[in-house]
Amino acid sequence: MAHLTGKTVAFLATDGFEDSELTSPWEAVTEHGAQAVLVSPQSETITGKKGHEAQVDEAVADADASRFDALVLPGGVVNGDHLRMDEDAVSFVRAFFEDHKPVGVICHGGWILTDADVVRGRTLTSYPSLKTDLRNAGATWVDKEVVVDSGLVSSRNPGDLPAFNDKLVEEIAEGKHEGQTV
Repeated sequence: MAHLTGKTVAFLATDGFEDSELTSPWEAVTEHGAQAVLVSPQSETITGKKGHEAQVDEAVADADASRFDALVLPGGVVNGDHLRMDEDAVSFVRAFFEDHKPVGVICHGGWILTDADVVRGRTLTSYPSLKTDLRNAGATWVDKEVVVDSGLVSSRNPGDLPAFNDKLVEEIAEGKHEGQTV
């Protein structure tokens, strides 16, 4: 079992996130000893599409990616669409790639990666409706349960969460990676 004690993991989300894609990876990293921090353009609380409410810890406009060891991007159509239009969120995501830190992304969470321009030359998966956007941004899209590419862990939907969580914990435990530059 990987131990994440001393690691801090940012979860970037806003209203409309896919509930289990926030709660399940959150439980996985905290059970392994990491501190999870909810970062959002919203203040106070955000609500998932199925009604789960989560307390926001830090505004993305004030968040410094250098304080975190890894990033998780839950899905949800509304969440993914709103985050990709937020310049602070896009810059926050790009900073993790520039510093070669592990990033976990599931379902529609990958939409922001196209706006951050960080997928060129990478292989990943997502909810199938993002396939064209990701390919147009330079990625190789594959239909697999979980894909790991230089610290980027991606999955398609809530059914992939067990495999996603295992690989996410493994990549966070490994830490920074030598990967391609942004």
